[in-house]
Amino acid sequence: MRKIYTIGETVYDIVFKGEKPVIAIPGGAMLNSSVSLGRLKLPVSYITELGKDEVGDMIFDFLNKNGVETSFVYRFEDGKTALSLAFLDEDEKASYSFYKQYPKKRLVSGITDPGEDDIVLFGSFFSLSDKVRVPLLSFIRKATRNSSIVIYDPNYRKPHGSELPHLKDYLKENISFADIVRGSDEDFQFICGAKNADAAFDFIRNNGCSILIYTTGKKNVEFRSEKLSFTVPVPEINIVSTIGAGDTFNAGIILGLSKYGIGINDFSDVSSVLWYSIIETAISFGSHVCCSYENYISKEFAGKMNSFILAGTQK
Repeated sequence: MRKIYTIGETVYDIVFKGEKPVIAIPGGAMLNSSVSLGRLKLPVSYITELGKDEVGDMIFDFLNKNGVETSFVYRFEDGKTALSLAFLDEDEKASYSFYKQYPKKRLVSGITDPGEDDIVLFGSFFSLSDKVRVPLLSFIRKATRNSSIVIYDPNYRKPHGSELPHLKDYLKENISFADIVRGSDEDFQFICGAKNADAAFDFIRNNGCSILIYTTGKKNVEFRSEKLSFTVPVPEINIVSTIGAGDTFNAGIILGLSKYGIGINDFSDVSSVLWYSIIETAISFGSHVCCSYENYISKEFAGKMNSFILAGTQK
């Protein structure tokens, strides 16, 4: 079976609604995707770094219990596992305060080479950090060289707006490695001033990627490629928290690619009907997560989805 690799920052999320904490759980964009994939019993390996402290031990144990392979998790002693305070507003969107104490040497554990048609997911501010960029790009370059499918989620937010002039070349370089970019309207508004999916697609295409999946929160999801352009509606739901929605949406995309056996050389032949089905699944993942304070699909939801995986319908 093809393998899935996610690479990113891990934090321990303490989520506040009003002045009171409502939940404390492992988090970070790529962890959220990994746990959803692990609960689906897909072969996912998570590449990250954790302190050798109590919080790091809790997260490491949580990953293993949820089916995430942890051989490439770097455990450091000179520092602490990162903490995140997330504050939900009236629309259940989060703003964050981070508390980080990393060692001088980052992400130094050995990482295996991904293979042909393996799937690699990366993104968020971690993918732009000078502190980890050398080992990160080494891994992503191996993935592209070995014909893995690379998915990039910029997840770029307003608090980093002042850093954009320094980081824009990194953002463009990340896009150039990607076979699929999955980004939100907010991402592209901040990154390049794009106000719609067509403008966002022009930006990523000019930087070397030819497939865009463009999300707009409660509104539609837009798909763009060299051959296809269509819209998938998002159903109305009662939102509890939007934390993890995009990350779990990404897990739904990966599930679809895995279920239908879509490889690196198949993208030009995948029909709009099949892409539509994959995106509908991803929307159901994101909507499910929005209905709870967890950042990943529940084990009960994953159990129902396993029948979908086992059906094994080919493209």
